[in-house]
Amino acid sequence: MSENQRPLLRVVRGEPTAEELAALTVVVAALAQRRPDRRRPAPVGAWASRTDAVRTPLQAGPGGWRAAGRFA
Repeated sequence: MSENQRPLLRVVRGEPTAEELAALTVVVAALAQRRPDRRRPAPVGAWASRTDAVRTPLQAGPGGWRAAGRFA
């Protein structure tokens, strides 16, 4: 191996099997292929949430006004 070329993985301790090394190589290669430019979707604020549109119908009676409030 030339001086300019470093190994992808180096076993520091233990004696892994060929299968273990193969699994580790796959994981490291997959992590190296991840795109750092992908952004997570922006969280939706509570007022923009559509959960109120699909909630159960309001019931009339004692405590009805309190139950009609947001996040009840």
